[in-house]
Amino acid sequence: MSRRLVVLTGLSGSGKSTGARALEDAGFFVVDNLPLPLLPDFLALTDRGYRHVAVVVDARSRDFLSGAQLILADLKNSGTSLEVLFFEAADEELVRRFSETRRRHPLVQQEGIAGAIRQERELMAELKRAATVILDSSETNVHQLRQKVLTVVFGPEQETNRLAVQLVSFGYRYGLPLEADLVFDVRFLDNPHFVPELRPLTGRDPQVSHFVLSQPDCQEFIERVKDLLFFQVPRCLKEGKSALTIAVGCTGGRHRSVAVVEELRPYLLGTGCAVEVIHRDADRSVS
Repeated sequence: MSRRLVVLTGLSGSGKSTGARALEDAGFFVVDNLPLPLLPDFLALTDRGYRHVAVVVDARSRDFLSGAQLILADLKNSGTSLEVLFFEAADEELVRRFSETRRRHPLVQQEGIAGAIRQERELMAELKRAATVILDSSETNVHQLRQKVLTVVFGPEQETNRLAVQLVSFGYRYGLPLEADLVFDVRFLDNPHFVPELRPLTGRDPQVSHFVLSQPDCQEFIERVKDLLFFQVPRCLKEGKSALTIAVGCTGGRHRSVAVVEELRPYLLGTGCAVEVIHRDADRSVS
C-alpha cells in the first residue's frame, strides 16, 4: 500500500484550515506549516504509523518555497500517492475575510492587505502550477468547502466519515457537561435511588434498567428522542458536522440517565453513527 500525501496550499484566508480540519476528521494525520524541504524526512519519520498524511504549506514558510516542484516530483517518483490542493479566492473576498476576522496577513507590511495578497500570489505561483486541484472558495461557505475537499480526496461515491456521537450520562448535582450539544433531562422519571435494593446499583444493572425503562413515560420519552435524532443526525452530516455530544442527566447520574443512555446506544449504532458512551458520574459513591 503506497503512502498517501495531500498537500494543502494556497492563499492566506482561502480555506486551507477548513480543508485541514476536514481531512483530520476523516482520519488523516495533519501537520500545519511544514517547510517543504522537511517533507521527505517527515514522511520517513511517520512511515510506520501513518498511511494518510496531509500537510499545510503556505506563505508563512516563504523562505522555503523555492524548488517546490522538484521536491514534489521526487516524492511522486518514490511511490508516494500525492495530491496538491491549491486554495484561492478573489482578492475582494480575501480582503473582506481579513477585515472581518481582524487577522494579520503573514506578508502584510506598509503596502497594506491588498499589496500583501498580490505578493502572495506571486510567491505561491510555483505551487499553484504543481496543483492537482484548484479550489476557489470565493462563493463557498465553510461547510460547502469542507464537502468539496472530502469529495476531491475520497471521491463523490465513497463515504468519508460517520458522525461520531458521544453519549454522556451525568448528574445535575455535579454540573452540566460543558461539551454537550444536546441535553436531555430525565429527572421526571421515578428514581431507583429510593428503592433500597436498587440504590447501590447503577443503570447498567438489569434490575435498574428494567425499573427505569418499563415506565410508560420513559418509553414515550425515548421514542420522542429517537424521532428527534432520526431527523437531526443526517442533517448534521449534511452540514459537515463530524461529531455530536448528547448528554442525558438525572439527579446523581447513577441510575436513570445511565439506563436511558444504554437504551439509546444500539439505536444510534443502527443509524450508522460511531458511538462512544461515557457514564460520567455513575461510579461516584452513593450518598
